[in-house]
Amino acid sequence: MPAHLDRRCFLQGTLAGAVALSATGLAFSREVTPKLKKAIKYGMVKGDLSHRDRFELVKKIGFEGVEIDSPNNYRMEELLSARDATGLPIHGVINSIHWNVRLSDPKPEVRTKARAGMVTALDDAAAVGADTVLLVPGVVDPNRDGDFDTVWQRSADEIRMLIPEAERRRIKIAIEVVWNNFITTPDQLCKFVDQFESPWVGAYFDCSNMIKYGVKSGDWIRKLGPRMLKFDFKGYSKEKGWVKIGEGDEDWPDVLKACAEIGYEGWATAEVAGGGEPELRDVYERMGRVLGG
Repeated sequence: MPAHLDRRCFLQGTLAGAVALSATGLAFSREVTPKLKKAIKYGMVKGDLSHRDRFELVKKIGFEGVEIDSPNNYRMEELLSARDATGLPIHGVINSIHWNVRLSDPKPEVRTKARAGMVTALDDAAAVGADTVLLVPGVVDPNRDGDFDTVWQRSADEIRMLIPEAERRRIKIAIEVVWNNFITTPDQLCKFVDQFESPWVGAYFDCSNMIKYGVKSGDWIRKLGPRMLKFDFKGYSKEKGWVKIGEGDEDWPDVLKACAEIGYEGWATAEVAGGGEPELRDVYERMGRVLGG
C-alpha cells in the first residue's frame, strides 16, 4: 500500500479514536455532572421591586426557577402574572410557619393550626404550578414539644392526615432536614419517609445543614435515592460556621457523583442571604462553580 494511503488510514483511525474517546469522555462527564436546575428562594431577591421586576431580574441573571413561602402576604394574581410573563417557574413552596407553629406541638389546637398552614401551602403550590411543599415536621425540645419519640409520633400522625390533601392537589410533602435536634442521620430520614408508604411524601435534602452531623452529603443522597425530591444548600464550614457557597466543607464533586448515581436531575436551590443584582449574580456564579453548567 502506498505510503500516503498508510498515513491517511492512520489519520482516519486516529480521528475515529479521538471521536470515540471524546464521546466516552462526554458520557462520563454527564454521568458525574447531572443536569441540575439552578433556583433561589424568592425571599432572597431584595429591594423595592414589583413581582414582575423580581422575576425579570432572576431570569436575566440565569436562574431557572424560584421557590416561594406560604402562607404569605403576596398578591397572588401579580405573582402569577410575573411568572407567566417571564416563563420562570415557581418550582416549590416552603411552609413559612412550620418552625413556630409545629406539627409536633403538645397542644392539639396548635397542631390543628399547623395542619391548616400546610393545607394553605398545598393550595398555593397547586395555584402556582409547584410540585412540592417543604416541611420541617417538628422540633425535639424537651421544654416544649417533647423527646425524639414523642416528636416523631406526633408529627407522623399529623402528616398522615395531610397525605389525602396532598394527593388531592397532586403536590408532594417534602420533609426537610434542619438543625431541629430531630432527624440527624440518613437512616432516620429514610425511615421517617418510608413509614407513610405514600408517593406523596419524600425528602428535601439540605446539602449544607447535615455536614454538622458527620455524614457526607453525597452519602445522604445515595441512601435517600428516589426518596430525594429536591435539595438546597448554602455553605457550611465546621471551623468557620456559615460561609459563602463554595467556601464550606461540602464535597461538591461527590454530591454531583451521588446525584448521577441515583439519577437525580432536578432542582438545586440556593438558600443564602441574597440581595440586589450584584449579590444575586455572585450567588449564581458560585452555584455555577460548584454545580457546573
